[in-house]
Amino acid sequence: MKPSEIRKLSPAEIRKRVQEKKRELMELRFQASIGQLSQNHRIRETKREIARLLTILREKELGIR
Repeated sequence: MKPSEIRKLSPAEIRKRVQEKKRELMELRFQASIGQLSQNHRIRETKREIARLLTILREKELGIR
């Protein structure tokens, strides 16, 4: 998801997406630990998505943008 798309969401929707991404990250880590994950790059992408969501949420809280 692009930052411009995230900025259009409400803070509640962003928090919901963060929770979904954290759940997805947990599942990916579990798959990696038992050797079923074939696309290892998805863990890094998911972590970056979470960071992006949290950064934009913080910007909204501070009224930066």
